[in-house]
Amino acid sequence: MDAILRPVIAATVEAITPLDSDTIAAARTRQEQLTKPAGSLGRLESLAIQIAGITGQVQPVLANKAIVVMAGDHGVTAEGVSAYPAEVTPQMVLNFLRGGAAINALAGVVGARVVVVDIGVASALEHSGLLSHKVASGTANMAQGPTMTRDQAEEAIAVGIGVVDSLAQEGVQIVATGEMGIGNTTAASAITAILTSSRPAEVTGRGTGIDDAQLAHKIAVIERALAVNAPNRDDGLDVLAKVGGLEIAGLVGVILGGAAHHMPVVLDGFIAGSAALVAEKLCPHVRDYLIAGHISVERGHRVLLEALGLHPLLDLDLRLGEGTGAALAMGIIDGALAAHGQMATFAEAGVSERDESEE
Repeated sequence: MDAILRPVIAATVEAITPLDSDTIAAARTRQEQLTKPAGSLGRLESLAIQIAGITGQVQPVLANKAIVVMAGDHGVTAEGVSAYPAEVTPQMVLNFLRGGAAINALAGVVGARVVVVDIGVASALEHSGLLSHKVASGTANMAQGPTMTRDQAEEAIAVGIGVVDSLAQEGVQIVATGEMGIGNTTAASAITAILTSSRPAEVTGRGTGIDDAQLAHKIAVIERALAVNAPNRDDGLDVLAKVGGLEIAGLVGVILGGAAHHMPVVLDGFIAGSAALVAEKLCPHVRDYLIAGHISVERGHRVLLEALGLHPLLDLDLRLGEGTGAALAMGIIDGALAAHGQMATFAEAGVSERDESEE
């Protein structure tokens, strides 16, 4: 952990401990006693055991869910890296707040609250449901220099931690990551290239739907940004400050804060994954608290998930962001915990167990 981290970040990192091994052992024993062949529910079993270790509860119930959508603008859009103009960022934020976006529909299916945070939107936004924690009015253009100062990056991380602290006080038990920011796949690609030691071409995709020529240009912009800024891959904050985004920094805080409160943290797609790479640099233990909701069509997403050792729950060709894949994954998590907690054991059901003597 970097010694110069501001106190709230340092304290949060310090609070992130290894998973509870005794609870994991007890949850695994319960799985072996349920009325089914051992391992027959596949990853639902390991998911339930992981969440038991995260929460410290042998039979966890996660009824109170929140999806935190961090929003911020990116100066790199001036380079023409997106199919959509920067004006879409504030327009979509208002759409979230009015309940008209995909994330609102999918969050409703799993009973999750959508929390929208303005951490760096370039425009002034006003809405009674908006959490306004604007660190800056967007980032600078990474192709010309650092996107933000190190202090701004830390401030944005602290915002994410504070949001989760408040949610925890309100009884939230599981948190998912969402985002909005035109140009943010460019930032995520740059972060991923550095922190996974990959070439930009290997981790850069089409974002909102750019064509071949635009993709080649986007890769060239990222290559230029990395050359101009020379981020230090051994220093996650340096990478974040030089080529990241304010909403990505906010998600780093959400991830750290969730882990510190012993909540499962459900990652959405590529943008959230890039935030997880930075969070893991700050605190390796955070990896155990992460659940990869899905695998995005963004080519860099698979690379970063492999680097984090995470296996996605869903593969649905999603590339929207907003937290949509994470919302869907919450339904899978509900199923895993329902089977784990509500199934009868062999003894309770009066069902004969497997006869090992005939093996």
